[in-house]
Amino acid sequence: MIEELVLILIAVGILAVLYYFLKNLTTLIINSIIGLIVLFAFNHFNILGLGDVPLTWMSVLVCAIGGLPGAILVILFHAAGLM
Repeated sequence: MIEELVLILIAVGILAVLYYFLKNLTTLIINSIIGLIVLFAFNHFNILGLGDVPLTWMSVLVCAIGGLPGAILVILFHAAGLM
């Protein structure tokens, strides 16, 4: 009887931890996708007349990890001539 209760408590604990990480992972994935879409839209529509931001592996990686703030950072670096 006690073994079943311990097993149920362990299963509930594992589910709670998985839910916490998956909830944050979903937010991170959505933010990354939005950042990449903003970068590609900026290049496609030539917003602000700054020209095309070079789509190197580094700029895509910054957008994928940083999301929307990463995309804005890449655009600002390009506008300042640092990229």
